[in-house]
Amino acid sequence: MRTKIMETVTLNNGTKMPLVGFGVFEIKKSECKQVVLNALKAGYRLIDTAQAYDNEEEVGMALQETDVPREDIFLTTKVWVTEHSYNKARASILESMKKLKTNYLDLVLIHQPLGDYYSAYHAMEDLYKEGKIKAIGISNFSAERMADITAFNEIKPVINQVETHLFFQQNFLHQWMNKIGIQHEAWGPLSQRRIVEIMKNHDVKEIADKHHKTPVQIALRFNIQRGIVVIPKSMKLERMKENIDIFDFALTEEEMNTIRKLDENKSMWAGYDNPEIVQMAMS
Repeated sequence: MRTKIMETVTLNNGTKMPLVGFGVFEIKKSECKQVVLNALKAGYRLIDTAQAYDNEEEVGMALQETDVPREDIFLTTKVWVTEHSYNKARASILESMKKLKTNYLDLVLIHQPLGDYYSAYHAMEDLYKEGKIKAIGISNFSAERMADITAFNEIKPVINQVETHLFFQQNFLHQWMNKIGIQHEAWGPLSQRRIVEIMKNHDVKEIADKHHKTPVQIALRFNIQRGIVVIPKSMKLERMKENIDIFDFALTEEEMNTIRKLDENKSMWAGYDNPEIVQMAMS
């Protein structure tokens, strides 16, 4: 049996990152500070935000108030598409640092591969060299876009954060991340609006009962056992504790294969080759 200790992955630049983190997407400003404080209390040390989430300041307030030392927290933010030029990206990242009340960021991602994201990435490379960013990466990049930005830039992305859950397991993209040496990170690891389907799925429930766990814990365990970082979100402290309590058991290969069969290989939102993504991002 595994012990209840947070496991980490080592990124391609040698930085260590927790396998389970806490995402603050769609958490209201009025609630965000306390929610992040609760997450840190529950044992989370990876906090994932973004400029587009409009709650960086509240995350920063929580980081100031918590007893957890800053060096023990892995803090991620993302550059939004409106900031995709060299000067705008650089200025926006420095502004994010002010909002987050920190003099460095552990990880900064290009949020979407739209606009002049190459220039934004060059700004991130320079901030990385200056020591203001400990690692740089990408989000929502297809395998082709990921391979492109890796091949034609000085610094390889450490991470590609993409939609990944039981119904969209991203096997092709996962294989290419492993091939290129980029860490896979899952947003929406509990399939967001489809979480009820996970909780009611007969096979997942049966596996959960065998391990004295919940279906949600099985869903998260499945991906961390694939080596994928997950960033679930919950507003309730007890659920936060449940989501992080997945290091004291392991799924068998038979159980992993059973869960693999749930893959529909389809996004809940829009495929990465769908031009509607541009309209969604700019709305």
